Amino acid sequence: MRRAVPPDPSSSPLAIGAHLRNARTAQGLTLAQLAEASGLTKGFLSRLERDETSPSVATLLQLCQVLSLPIGSLFAEPEIQIVGYDDAPRVNFGGTQVTERLMSPRSESRVQLVRSTMAPGASGGEELYTISSDVEVLHVLSGALTARFVDRTVALVAGDALTFPGREPHSWTADPELGAEVMWVIVPAPWSGTS
Repeated sequence: MRRAVPPDPSSSPLAIGAHLRNARTAQGLTLAQLAEASGLTKGFLSRLERDETSPSVATLLQLCQVLSLPIGSLFAEPEIQIVGYDDAPRVNFGGTQVTERLMSPRSESRVQLVRSTMAPGASGGEELYTISSDVEVLHVLSGALTARFVDRTVALVAGDALTFPGREPHSWTADPELGAEVMWVIVPAPWSGTS
């Protein structure tokens, strides 16, 4: 009869310090305040946040209770998603002679990343438009374009980045000879769906 052999414990240390530090600072607590609330020393908490020591289960439960942090969140793998260019869905923000791909996951509502390939002379239209967002960042990867606003125009070349309020009426025109390849970062995402 065979017996199941338990797996060997991992030799890599459990790194939870950054999670604890982020939870503490997000709540505006100093190490001294957390030490007082938890009954632990400042020195121990500092070493714990740098992953230089490991807490007992009881200590970990106590810290999670003080920080109102589900204990499981310390061990959850981060939600990391990759969107390859060839797999990125095409989107249309209304420009002419432009191919746009959504480079952030459709389900991401905090930010949207759109890559636009603009043919020479491509345009966002004669009429100024707005996007329902707090901020937009336009980063020119190659080529050149002109961004138009109510009171000004801004010429951009490869390497330039322009940040402006998302609700600011604007449009753009790609260079008539070079066209442009750009990335738009929109915060928060003006729309999201399921991936």
